[in-house]
Amino acid sequence: MEGLALLKIIKHCEEFAPALVTGQLLGLDVGSVLEVTNCFPFPIREEDDEADADGANYQLEMMRCLREVNVDNNTIGWYQSCLLGSFQTVELIETFMNYQESIRRCVCIVYDPSRSSQGVLALKALKLTDSFMDLYRNNGLTGEKLREKKLSWVDIFEEIPIKVSNSALVSAFMKELEPESPVTQCDFDRLKLSTAPFMERNLEFLIGCMDDLSSEQNKFQYYYRNLSRQQSQQQAWLQKRRQENMARKAAGEEPLPEEDPSNPIFKPIPEPSRLEGYLVTNQISSYCNHINGVAGQNFNRLYLMKALHED
Repeated sequence: MEGLALLKIIKHCEEFAPALVTGQLLGLDVGSVLEVTNCFPFPIREEDDEADADGANYQLEMMRCLREVNVDNNTIGWYQSCLLGSFQTVELIETFMNYQESIRRCVCIVYDPSRSSQGVLALKALKLTDSFMDLYRNNGLTGEKLREKKLSWVDIFEEIPIKVSNSALVSAFMKELEPESPVTQCDFDRLKLSTAPFMERNLEFLIGCMDDLSSEQNKFQYYYRNLSRQQSQQQAWLQKRRQENMARKAAGEEPLPEEDPSNPIFKPIPEPSRLEGYLVTNQISSYCNHINGVAGQNFNRLYLMKALHED
């Protein structure tokens, strides 16, 4: 990723935080490397058909203008901001699938301004795994298909390593601009001892995800109760039909079929999709990792301060 594109993404996301924003990634697909050389933001718009048309026209016009000034105008994905790592949603997956229709390899870069304020560059490049995309296209997110493919909640997204690079001229120019003091604001941010607000928000989001996971589990409990009730009704109906057929055979009559598709008890009960549960579980894991990381760093700072006070 070019440093210019990274700075544009950070600037756009920081200016509109805590509102969520998105934009287009431009670059080149060279061999096994996806090069992000530029980007441009999408305007914040309302959700209606006219706004969708305006957004599409805006993208085409921006790409035409960039092409005229000899800037890479090949779409390779998009970027978006998030709040405390909350990005694993069905909408993100649908956007991926829409991009996949026209772009063989696309990537989504997620930037978290709230975590970056803690002195960490919270930047991720994500893509969907091939096995998950195949199941999603074929509406195969059922328990049987997932077990057959051995697909778990950790197999939805794949994180791609990011390497930020600059041209020699840009590197030389930045070296000239570098202040004499090596200490920056980012270094001071890492020394903050108070992480209570950040931890509280993470715990709030984690509790919300636990409630969502409980709701998803209730859906499946309801589904399996209905399925068990239906199977009991089918067995009772089948036993009654067999007794009736035995009586008909004894009377010399033709037996009736042992299945009746018109009977409501033989209508298949649709199984709920496991996608929401997988995404919520993935998000819970992300929040737990954030909390563990911040707590570990804070303990290190506290031990450091204790040693300084003792000295």
